[in-house]
Amino acid sequence: MYYVAHRLFAAHDRLIAARLAQLLAAKVGPEQVFLPFCDTDEEDLVAEVKGRRLFELDRERLGQLTAMVAVLHGPSLDDGVCMEMGYAHELGVPVIAVTTDFQTYSFHEDTPRFEFPDPLVQAVLTELVRVPRLGTAPDPGTAGSRYAAFADRNDRQIDQALATAVERALAVPAQRPRPRVPSAGDASLAFVEQSPYAPVVGALAHLVRDVGWTVEEPGRFTARDPVEAARKDLERSRAAGVLVADVSGPETPPGAALLIGAAAARGTRVAAYFPRSLLTHAPGREPNWRNLMIQYASGVRFASSAFLLDWSRR
Repeated sequence: MYYVAHRLFAAHDRLIAARLAQLLAAKVGPEQVFLPFCDTDEEDLVAEVKGRRLFELDRERLGQLTAMVAVLHGPSLDDGVCMEMGYAHELGVPVIAVTTDFQTYSFHEDTPRFEFPDPLVQAVLTELVRVPRLGTAPDPGTAGSRYAAFADRNDRQIDQALATAVERALAVPAQRPRPRVPSAGDASLAFVEQSPYAPVVGALAHLVRDVGWTVEEPGRFTARDPVEAARKDLERSRAAGVLVADVSGPETPPGAALLIGAAAARGTRVAAYFPRSLLTHAPGREPNWRNLMIQYASGVRFASSAFLLDWSRR
């Protein structure tokens, strides 16, 4: 099964994902393609706790995949998509990303560039399809207005990106995902992923040490080779018995979301630090304090060391 991961909350993102799913379905059959929102009937689904039910349906598909194709654009990547990418990668599922974004990133002017705002995104990818330039201009005699011509060039750019992503996805060797196995990490060790938006570096690690855990922190944000350091961060996080992730920001930072997905796939306990009070609301769905994939993959949301200490003893 091919899983198309995409941002759910705007029609244009759903439209791009639907085009991608249609191209895949034409090659492998519609029963072999899963498109969230569409195939979970999100708009019309009725369930006692709708958000949790959607999480369960998505996670069920994540354990049955041949490959995942993720649509990624912009500096604020969708935290649900990043969580799904981390989950799939941890199960050994190939992850292909497709983007028409022309931006790349670096931590300093003279350090290596990477493809997305957090190098951990690049580190989990099997393939990246980047089509950063507009498509070729239409014939001047058929273009119509300059706005119609511009729209046509964007359509061509998207079509090229999606067609290439399908080619890459189909070229990935078929394999069965690894089963979810409860983590055997060190119960005394916590991997602490602080939000890059946090005003004080190391503050969350200090709070976690107060609870009594030994702390491991990521190294990719100061490394000379951020992508290689990101791979090491993921490996180091596997040794920990708990992931403590700061999910603060306009949405959960991409690295934190990826690590939460990976932890959920291997059964590692997740504590989400989110001192803000901010809820999202959608028709027929319970209020969520974060993207539902983050909320239901986390064992607890906390804002103080006292609350975290109480959870750690359960």
